[in-house]
Amino acid sequence: MPLQKLQFRPGINRESTTLANEGGWFESDKVRFRSGSAEKIGGWVADTGTTTSALTPPAGSFWGVCRSLWNWITLSSYNLLGVGTNLKFYIQSGSGGSFYDVTPLRLTTAAGDVTFAATNGSTTLIVTDAAHGSQAGDFVTYSGAVSLGGVITATVLNKEYQVVAVTSNNVYTITSAVAANASDVGNGGSATVGAYQITTGSDVYTVSVGWGSGGWGGINTGYTSTGWGSAAPAGVGLGVQLRLWSQSNFGEDLIFNPRGGGLYYWEVNANPTIFDRGTLLTTGDTPDICNFVMVSDASRFVICFGVNDYGSAVQNPMLVRWSDQEDYTQWTPAVTNQAGSYTLSHGSQIITAMQARQEILVWTDSAIYSMQYLGAPYVWGFQILGDNLSIVGPNAAATANNITYWMGVDKFYMYSGRVETLPCTLRSYVYNDINLSQSFQFFAGTNEGFNEIWWYYCSANSSTIDKYVVYNYLERIWYYGTLARTAWLDSPLRVEPMATTYANQLLYHEIGVDDGTTNPPSPITCFVQSADFDIGDGHNFGFVWRLIPDVTFDGSTVNAPTLDFTVRPRQFPGSNYGNSNNPEVISSISYAGQRTYNVQQFTEQVYVRIRGRQMAFKVGSDTLGTAWQLGVPRIEVRPDGRR
Repeated sequence: MPLQKLQFRPGINRESTTLANEGGWFESDKVRFRSGSAEKIGGWVADTGTTTSALTPPAGSFWGVCRSLWNWITLSSYNLLGVGTNLKFYIQSGSGGSFYDVTPLRLTTAAGDVTFAATNGSTTLIVTDAAHGSQAGDFVTYSGAVSLGGVITATVLNKEYQVVAVTSNNVYTITSAVAANASDVGNGGSATVGAYQITTGSDVYTVSVGWGSGGWGGINTGYTSTGWGSAAPAGVGLGVQLRLWSQSNFGEDLIFNPRGGGLYYWEVNANPTIFDRGTLLTTGDTPDICNFVMVSDASRFVICFGVNDYGSAVQNPMLVRWSDQEDYTQWTPAVTNQAGSYTLSHGSQIITAMQARQEILVWTDSAIYSMQYLGAPYVWGFQILGDNLSIVGPNAAATANNITYWMGVDKFYMYSGRVETLPCTLRSYVYNDINLSQSFQFFAGTNEGFNEIWWYYCSANSSTIDKYVVYNYLERIWYYGTLARTAWLDSPLRVEPMATTYANQLLYHEIGVDDGTTNPPSPITCFVQSADFDIGDGHNFGFVWRLIPDVTFDGSTVNAPTLDFTVRPRQFPGSNYGNSNNPEVISSISYAGQRTYNVQQFTEQVYVRIRGRQMAFKVGSDTLGTAWQLGVPRIEVRPDGRR
């Protein structure tokens, strides 16, 4: 019989059974499709930068789980990266540069407000500060303290600490690097000052904590919260909720906001080696509570979404407010400026917003609006683009080629001038294994070099991100896999896409072919498997005795890269692949190729012995230094018996 080509439709389709999808691919992990052919995704390496804080992170390069990345270049050509975690906000100066802690302060005490008490033989220090407003996990830096009389010296005290536990409105504990001795009986003196950073947030989403539920309004102490409708202290934010950041450049400076908190401004210092802390914007009617902030491309307005109204401390989650043009300090509307506000009507809260071509897209939990600059006197106009739709979270949208794509709670959408459902061959697979209670963790990002939109999400039994699904908008195909990431940014300013991990590392993707988060690097395990296809006539068995591979190893970094071909027969669609009488056959021969350009050396043929009515074909690798792209393998099939 003639050789049968193993040529499948690009992309993964799991909307039906594996046999119904004959001629296509059915499963994948860490594999993409380029020009119709399956190939292993690129590798990643870890950034080498470390934090400049005196308090060393327990792991990785910074404190906390990163949920936000923002890249820009200053007028002095410094390449800066904003990194927002659930514990802090950093700015990195250049790839591989230091992570500078610019987390704003919410409170600086008067001298003498803070006192310490120590217990002989213990590293726990008891700190007394009336109405300190801290919660466990917050950070504070002390200055002006003197020795307690023994080994707890001024040098030990005058540094940054993380609050370990809060025991009352006035007392909390920290952990010293040294254990106190019997001579540590002082209180730190009358000049001690405590500088408290803004309240930290959670790294997971908590159901029934947020706007509209009992604890809304933020944390006043470490263990009690304000009631619904009561304002949190400025800068405290919502300390028990998932910490998400939004940010945008105002010139070369940065305006940023922790969701549910205030607006902060970070200004580039004239000395490029000095990174001052961000400061709370308090001028005039600047919003005290905001869920999302951005700076418009049109005329440079600072726009806040889900804010408190003028003269009010109560948050309106459907209210949009904007500053005067080119002035982030002026928020009070007047005939002499263009500050203003508008309340949206469809939905219960604004989820997110995004700058698109000649408009700003605004999502509520049930609609999408177009926000366009009109000029005085109305300034901004709002038009509803679609109703009865959804978006899973504030970071679930991405724009590529002037088309915006986003993930809803039960399907995917796109906007290209009109709102449409995005056809998805993985819709059932994704939404049948998803944890929507953690949807605010989900995020989208572009990988422009490969014409891809990536969505990272939590599978049904996971409270952390462990899966991804990809839409290739050039070839209009989908594929998926497993990968744990917490934030993503595809920035041409640093060439490669950036991502962060739960190990508090910044990574650069599409570099090399291995997992560079370990030392030495680890191999990336990847595979793609076809749907079932007939090798018999449906009644009789087929016997496959020869497989002729077709694969290239361009990009591999080892002399003899290997790839595994697996042929998986079965008798009926309802049976398992292989059984005791008909096990799946994995070739014992590795397919090797010399890494050269335009010339590849492949195994010419592999002899296999399998029989069945259908077969699935799988290709993958789990070895270091291997890159591959599949061509069109072929098999030779002979008719066989009926049993």
